[in-house]
Amino acid sequence: MTEEHVEAWRGLLARHAATACALDRELGERHGLGMSEFEILERLIEALAADDKDSCRVQDLASSVHLSQSALSRLIARLEKDGLVERSMCPEDRRGIMLCLTEAGRARYLEARSTHRAVLAQTLG
Repeated sequence: MTEEHVEAWRGLLARHAATACALDRELGERHGLGMSEFEILERLIEALAADDKDSCRVQDLASSVHLSQSALSRLIARLEKDGLVERSMCPEDRRGIMLCLTEAGRARYLEARSTHRAVLAQTLG
């Protein structure tokens, strides 16, 4: 690895940290969401739209987010406590957990989406 690669890596880390901090701050202050919570809501909405269903398996979401299984479970528990999602047992496989977006969750996501996009444009654009 050359020094050029090291500098590129450090630049990438710095840009990621600045973006993540800005997202956490703005989404938290304006919408009561953390960056990861917003990401779960967005990935859930995308999964539901793609499959034209009203719920999706948590396992399917897990493959698209960069969280450990335990971190994802804690995050989903917080979203459920806040009334933004609901969990239920998978009817086909009792070991699976299904996740459904509530109307409050959809509303919170739609309110926060413009803030998310503005922060991305400001920090990455």
